[in-house]
Amino acid sequence: MADVVGERVHPREPRQIVARLERIDVWSLSWVFIGIIGLGFLFTFYDIFDINVSFVQTCVQIKAGCTPANAFNTLKVPVVLNLAGYVVGTLILSPIADRVGRRNMLLVTMVITGIGSLYNALAPGYANFVVARIITGVGVGADLALVNTYINEVAPCRQRGRYTAVIFTMSALGAFIGIWLGLILTTPATPWPTGLPFAIAGKGFPQGWRWMYGIGALLALVAVVLRVELPESPRWLIGQGRLEEADRVVRAMEERASRRHPLAEPVDDPSLAVTPSSRAPYGEVLRNPFYLRRAVLLLVVWFVAYITVYGYSAGFTSVLTGLHYPVPEAGLIAAMGTLGFIAQGIVTAAVVEHLDRRYWLPIGAVLTVVGAVLVAEGGHQLVVSFIGACLIFFGFNVWVSPTYALSAESFPTRARSTGFALVDGVGHIGGGIGVLAIASFVIGLPVIWALLFMGSFLFVSSVLVQFAARTRGRVLDEVSP
Repeated sequence: MADVVGERVHPREPRQIVARLERIDVWSLSWVFIGIIGLGFLFTFYDIFDINVSFVQTCVQIKAGCTPANAFNTLKVPVVLNLAGYVVGTLILSPIADRVGRRNMLLVTMVITGIGSLYNALAPGYANFVVARIITGVGVGADLALVNTYINEVAPCRQRGRYTAVIFTMSALGAFIGIWLGLILTTPATPWPTGLPFAIAGKGFPQGWRWMYGIGALLALVAVVLRVELPESPRWLIGQGRLEEADRVVRAMEERASRRHPLAEPVDDPSLAVTPSSRAPYGEVLRNPFYLRRAVLLLVVWFVAYITVYGYSAGFTSVLTGLHYPVPEAGLIAAMGTLGFIAQGIVTAAVVEHLDRRYWLPIGAVLTVVGAVLVAEGGHQLVVSFIGACLIFFGFNVWVSPTYALSAESFPTRARSTGFALVDGVGHIGGGIGVLAIASFVIGLPVIWALLFMGSFLFVSSVLVQFAARTRGRVLDEVSP
């Protein structure tokens, strides 16, 4: 069974198609597709971070009795229920992607997130705002799993971590836009460096937070339109027995890659055989002791680490405000931290493949703690606090994209979205704990102990992740048969 193009034979046996795919050692889809996929991540992290600065204004306007001083107590509910939406969305929608395709569900998840963001923008009261955050969480949680699954299945073997990091750089831009727009649209004008003199809240623009969510809905709409152009994952097509479609996708990838340099001959390796897709992807993970052990370990890693991540990403401004920082100053410190997030994305994309996935979490933990010390010891010396915030955001994010890659690599194609959903999606419950319990507890502590405690959970995850599989540079079908 073969197809002839010119003088070249393109085998269509499943193992041969995978062998052809594995010999491609450069990014072989259109470069535009990186931006298309990344735009979804930009929206996802815009949505995660936009509540960080803007919620004080939101709460005061739609929640009776809310003040800047007690806004954090109210923040816990929408953030925790948003994360509950993550868990529900990823556990329900990700297994569907293992059955109906990565691309199709990438469209569905972005539609759901856009609807949730628009609902947030129009929410007439606090209860509606919370419901909208749940809806958005349903879409965002599944989207995270699907994007990482898709990238793992189309990126070259030795560069999966790199392209996951490239996409994650778009996340940094989303966080940057979300926090800085919040600072501009929802905080009062304050002389630099304790705030932004050009902030417009109160200058005939009292509901900037609604505009923030409206912009999020627009970003989601653009992402949906562009994602229509994405090809389906050839590995998923092979698992479905749709070999002609898989052959067409791989052939296009080969042709694009061959413009860079001649391709090596495919190696017919028996380990490359792709098993058919499963009608019960949860069973592929939970009933198989090999994958169950991986799932339990990675779930605990994500659960514990997300306590730190969401304590900072969703609650940093509110925690600083609770620790008696003025609202504009607290928001500015958090906003400056996003510069560290962007720097992290650039650095990680350049060097991630030089280290095993498991080593990035200890590096991130150390940097987060160093940044926390600088913020605490700097006090109101804002230059020191800004540097500390940049280190915090660099640190608690530098391990995320390598661990995204590790998580997707640790499960077979027939249940990759489902496996990722189990470990990362359910792991978001840790993020809820980070906001609901841990961040509340630290309000009564001195600044140094509060920030150190929030960062300490990364060290626990750093130890646990060392027991995970070594996946860097290995063929997916060999790591997860």
